[in-house]
Amino acid sequence: MSQPSPDSSATKTALITGITGQDGSYLTELLLSKGYIVHGLVRRTSNTVRSRLDSLFHDKNIYERSLFLHYGDLDDATTIRRILLKTQPDEIYHLAGQSHVGLSFEIPESTCQFTAMGTLKLLEMIRDLEKQPRLLHISSSEIFGRPDASPQNEQTPMRPVTPYGVAKTFATQMVQVYRRSFDCFACNAICYNHESPRRGESFVTRKITRAAAAISLGLQSELRLGALDARRDWGDAQTYVTAMWMMLQQDAPDDYVLATGRTHSIQDFLEFSFDHVDLDWRDYVVTDPKFIRPTDVADLCGDPSHATEKLGWQPPTSCQDLAQRMVDHDLQLLQRKPIPAKSSEAVSR
Repeated sequence: MSQPSPDSSATKTALITGITGQDGSYLTELLLSKGYIVHGLVRRTSNTVRSRLDSLFHDKNIYERSLFLHYGDLDDATTIRRILLKTQPDEIYHLAGQSHVGLSFEIPESTCQFTAMGTLKLLEMIRDLEKQPRLLHISSSEIFGRPDASPQNEQTPMRPVTPYGVAKTFATQMVQVYRRSFDCFACNAICYNHESPRRGESFVTRKITRAAAAISLGLQSELRLGALDARRDWGDAQTYVTAMWMMLQQDAPDDYVLATGRTHSIQDFLEFSFDHVDLDWRDYVVTDPKFIRPTDVADLCGDPSHATEKLGWQPPTSCQDLAQRMVDHDLQLLQRKPIPAKSSEAVSR
């Protein structure tokens, strides 16, 4: 593992786009624990209830002292440039963008506008700064689409088959172009599916764990899903953000696949979740064709060996443990506020 180049004794400043999301919240906690000053970019239309960071916002020793929020959209170059000049970050973690693969078929233009062009605009701003921060761009396994080989690594050709995958491919390759052409310290974290109790409820894993919890409590009667045979390489989000931080502490920028090297089907995740509350998922799950995507990626499986060897990062090991922790979290939430679930539907991710 290479030693960090920056002076680790100095207080660093980081800017996180997408700070209120799953990864952003875990990354914020990690950076604060390491003594960083953290600035977060929040969309003007973002929900004012930011439950993932609620405890930090209400801590007077943290909020407005070592954690600051700034409003701005990814397509608002003037505002973001002003924020960059004001905060002068040492590191930028670019996590924002439309991240729901299924939804990208419904809103392909805005997906490309924010995920693809938003990244390019940020790269252009960084290029013009006198003090150039290090950049981490969160990429996706969706860039590989339907690869010829498995598992995939950093050299696997990009062949996206979804609007989200196309947008991420553009952004990923632009990061590589700016790294080579303009000597930017810019890294791609090519993340395979990573979940946690903080996962949004529109994603299939969280839909499953919430449904398992709700059904066990008598608050829900069924769960409607798309294809159950789709397989994903599912890891733990909290572990992945640690690797993201490690990437920006290296001597030289590079791209890294973050994955577990194992895949599970949606049916496997159902079994892990429902078995945890002593239920048989077959009694409650209804397959609904309307949730099957027009086209989907192959059974993507990532090879994390480069991150393991270069960063010293260890990928998470148990998808079953992850599912069970998510179910336990949802049980606690529903028991505190036992109201009927608003929806039993999910788009398979």
